[in-house]
Amino acid sequence: MYLLQIRYSIALSYPRVNMVRIIFIFLLSSLQLPAQTLRGTIVDQVTREPLAFASVVILNTPSLSGTTSDSTGHFTLNGIPVGRYALQVSCIGYRPAIVPEVEVGSAREVFLTIGLIPELTQLNEVTISPKVNKEHPLNTSVSVSARMLSVEEARRFAGGFDDPARLVSSFAGVSGNIGNNALIIRGNSPQSLQWKLQGVEIPSPNHLGDMRSFGGGTVTALSSQLLANSDFFSGAMPAEYSNALSGVFDIFMRNGNNQKHEHTFQLGVVGIDAASEGPFKKGEKSSYLFNYRYSTLALVAPLLADNAGGIKYQDLSFKLHFPTLKAGTFSVWGIGLKDRLSADAKQDRELWVYDDDREIHKPEMYTAAAGLSHTRRLGSKQYLQSTLATTFNGIHYRTERLDSNLQINPKTLLDNRYHHIVLSSSLQTRFNARLVNKTGFTMTRMYYRLLLQNDFRVSSRQKYVAHAHGHSTLLSAYTHFTLALKEKTSLNTGLNAQLFTLNHTLAIEPRAGLKHRLTNKQSLSLAYGLHSRLERLNYYFIKNNADETVNRGMKPTKAHHFVAGYAISTSAFTHLKMEVYYQYLFQVPVIKDSSFSLLNQQNEWFVDAVLQNSGKGKNYGAELSFEKYLSEGYYYNINASVFRSRYKGGDAVWRNTRYNRGYTLNLLAGKEWFSGKNRQKVWGVNTRLTYQGGNRYSPVNTAASRVQQSAVYDETRAFSLQYPSAFTSYLTLSYKINQKKIAHEIALKVINLTQYREYVGSRYNYRTKTVDVHREPVVIPNLSYRVDL
Repeated sequence: MYLLQIRYSIALSYPRVNMVRIIFIFLLSSLQLPAQTLRGTIVDQVTREPLAFASVVILNTPSLSGTTSDSTGHFTLNGIPVGRYALQVSCIGYRPAIVPEVEVGSAREVFLTIGLIPELTQLNEVTISPKVNKEHPLNTSVSVSARMLSVEEARRFAGGFDDPARLVSSFAGVSGNIGNNALIIRGNSPQSLQWKLQGVEIPSPNHLGDMRSFGGGTVTALSSQLLANSDFFSGAMPAEYSNALSGVFDIFMRNGNNQKHEHTFQLGVVGIDAASEGPFKKGEKSSYLFNYRYSTLALVAPLLADNAGGIKYQDLSFKLHFPTLKAGTFSVWGIGLKDRLSADAKQDRELWVYDDDREIHKPEMYTAAAGLSHTRRLGSKQYLQSTLATTFNGIHYRTERLDSNLQINPKTLLDNRYHHIVLSSSLQTRFNARLVNKTGFTMTRMYYRLLLQNDFRVSSRQKYVAHAHGHSTLLSAYTHFTLALKEKTSLNTGLNAQLFTLNHTLAIEPRAGLKHRLTNKQSLSLAYGLHSRLERLNYYFIKNNADETVNRGMKPTKAHHFVAGYAISTSAFTHLKMEVYYQYLFQVPVIKDSSFSLLNQQNEWFVDAVLQNSGKGKNYGAELSFEKYLSEGYYYNINASVFRSRYKGGDAVWRNTRYNRGYTLNLLAGKEWFSGKNRQKVWGVNTRLTYQGGNRYSPVNTAASRVQQSAVYDETRAFSLQYPSAFTSYLTLSYKINQKKIAHEIALKVINLTQYREYVGSRYNYRTKTVDVHREPVVIPNLSYRVDL
C-alpha cells in the first residue's frame, strides 16, 4: 500500500498527469449544483425595529432547513441551490408573512428586508394565516389605492424595459403610450404625478423628459439594478405626501452588499449597462453601490420614428451606506442623467412635406439629484429620518427653420434651469400597540432661471413668453395617525399644510382612511384626501404684450379624492382587488372664454395667455385586478379599468379631457423553466397584452390651417373626437446559465411586438395643403447579453 501511494504521488507530480487532474477537478466542480447565500433582516414594518428570534422557513422545500433571526434581526441561509423560493416569516406578536418570488442565482447574494405588521389579536383566540407581503405597500399608513413594486417584478415583467414607469403602466387604473413613459393615472395629466427618491421629491427622472409629453420621457434613469421595493400610489395619498395631484411614485434604492463584491455588465443593441457593489472594507458594515448606463438608438433607428436614431443618453446612480453603532445610519445617494437629440433639416426643398422636414432640433437636457440621509432609532418606539438634498434640471432647446432660400432662421428658444435645495425630517412614534404617529416637514428652496422665446412667422420681432430668474420657497408640514380601533379595524387620519411663498398660497389638506378586515382573507377600505399640486414654474411668469408678468398669483390645482376598495386573498398566491373612485378637481387654471385648461396640457411650452383659477374637472371609474404571484413556475395578472374624465374650461362648458380613454385592459403572464442536470439553466417567457381606448383630440379647422400653414384646431369642439382603440403587445425571452460564482443571461425584450402605429397628433402637409394625422410605428427591440459575477 505504501508503494502504491508513492507511485500515485509521483504520477500526480508529472506535469501531463497534473493537467489531467486539473481538468478533472474543473469538470467535477462544474457539475456541482450552484448554490448561494440568502441573507436578510426582519423588522417591524411600522417602527423599523429589528425583530429577534423571528422564524424564517423556505416553503415546500423540506430538504432545506430554516433559521431564526439574531438579536439584530439578521438571518442567514447558506448553501441555497439556485432557483425560485417562497419564504414564510413569523414572529410572536406579528402577522406571519409570505415573501414570494425570491430568485436565488449563483453569482449574487440575495439580501431581503422583510417588514412584519403587528397583530393585536392573541394567538390563542384565532388562527392567523400568513399573507403574501406584496399585498401591502411599504408605507403602513395607507388604506387603499397603493401597490408595492418589487425589484423582482421590475426585472421580469414584459414591457418594463428596465423602466419602472413603463412597468407601472400595466397596473389597474394606469394607462400609457409606446413612444413615451408618461403615466396617465385615472384620467389625470401625467404632469400631476409626483416622483420621490429616498423620500425627497425630485424632477421627473426621465430621459428626454417633457419632449413628447409633460411628465414623461423615453425611459427613466432609475435602473432596476439599484431599485429596492417601492410604493406606487394612485389616489387618496396619506398626509405625508404633498404637492401631488394624481399619485406618487415613491422610489427607494437598495443598499449594496456589505460582505462581498459583486459586479454586473450588460451589452445590448440599445447600449451598455454596468453596475458594481460591495463593502468598503471587509468585515465592516458600510457598502457602496453604483450603476452606469449609456444608450444610443442608432442601431434600431429603422424601427423608430423619424430622427429617433439621433437620440443619445447616459445616466449614473449610486448609493453609499454607512451604519454606525451609536449615531444611526447615514447614506449618500445620487442620480444624474444627460440627454442629447440631433435632428437636422432636409436640404432638398422637394423633400419638404411637414415642418419637421425643414427644421433643426438639437435639445440638450440634464437632471440630477443627490442627498445625505440619516436614520436613527430613539429607543424601541421612535425613529427619526432626515435628509438634506439638492436637485438640478434644465433644458436648452433651440429650434431653427430653413426658409425657401435654405437660410437658417431662429424659431423658438427654450432655456430653463432649476436648482432646488431640500431639507426634510420626520419622527415616527409608536405610543402603544394601537396608536402610531408620523410627523414631519419639508422645506424646498427653489432657484430658477427661465427663458422661453418665440419667433412668429408673421413678424420678425422676438417675443419673450417667459423671462425670469429668482428664488422662492415651498414649505410643507404634516402629521398622521394610525389607530387600531379594534382587532380588525384601523383608522388612518392626518393633515398636511403647504405654503408657496412666491404668491403666499396656503393649502390645508385633510386626509383620512378606514380599513376593516372582514375575515383574515378579506378587507374593505374607504379613503378621502384633499390634494393639490403647483403648476410648472414657467406658467407663473408668462408675459403679456406689455412685457408684464400676468400669472404670478395663480393658485395650484386641487382635487377631492374619494375611494372605496375590496380585497380578498383567494389563496396563498392569488389576490383579487376592486376599487371605485371619484375625483373632483377645482381651482384649475384656464383661459377666460376658452376651452383651454391646464388639465389637457401635453407638450406645449409657449402658452402666452392670462390664466385664471376657475376651471373644474372630474374623474370617476372602477378597477378590477386579479393576480397570481409567481409560484410553480408561472404567474399572471389580469386587470381592467373603466373610467371617465371630464373638464370645464374658461367657457364653462363640460367636455372630455384629452386623457378620457374610457377603458384599459391588461394581461401580464409569464412562465419559467429550470433545466440541466442541476437545474442551473433558466428559461423565461414573459408577455404583456394591452387594449385601451385612444386619446381624445380636437377636430381640425381646415380653412384656418391653410391660411396659417400649420395645424389649427376647432377649440369650440375641443377633444370631441377620439382615436381608435389600441392593441399593443410586449415580449421578453430570456435564457440564463448559473455557474459557480458567475451567471450569464441572454435576453430579447421587445416593445410593441405587433407594430401598432401610435397616434401622436396632426401636422400640416405643404404638398396637399391639408392636415394629416401623424402616426408612428415605434418598435423597440433590445437583444442583450448580461453577466453577473
